[in-house]
Amino acid sequence: MQMLSKKSKYALRALLGLARRRTSEPMLISELAEKESIPKKFLELILLELKNKGILQSRKGKGGGYLLGRPADDISLGEVIRALDGPIAPQPCVSRTAHHRCDECDDEETCGIRSVLKEVRDATATILDGRTLADVLRETEQLQQQHHKKPLVYTI
Repeated sequence: MQMLSKKSKYALRALLGLARRRTSEPMLISELAEKESIPKKFLELILLELKNKGILQSRKGKGGGYLLGRPADDISLGEVIRALDGPIAPQPCVSRTAHHRCDECDDEETCGIRSVLKEVRDATATILDGRTLADVLRETEQLQQQHHKKPLVYTI
């Protein structure tokens, strides 16, 4: 099964970093790279690709940099991952956008393995397409609050 690429991991971290700011002011690549611990040169390529896909915008000149192309609650994780890694399907034979029949398969319609992998693709796509950058930020805040809560200790 294909795992999330480093490119997509960095992209999601960068996008969340931009979304976390809750401002319409662009952010410099160097600042974003430092804040999110992403190699600057690699981040430049990722941000350019996300800009070309309409997920980000950029501004040149003084006060320039990158910012989200749409509100954080309108950018799904699935969209970002597909933009950088391609189809979410674990095998090409179950991909909706890049279908390719397996060489060793006699009959796709009766292949039990394909049927299970199609379920995996559908479940994964449902989760990733159903979660936005804004959802992840909210979930992160909730988890941080829960993690930092300490149980009350009563002593007499």
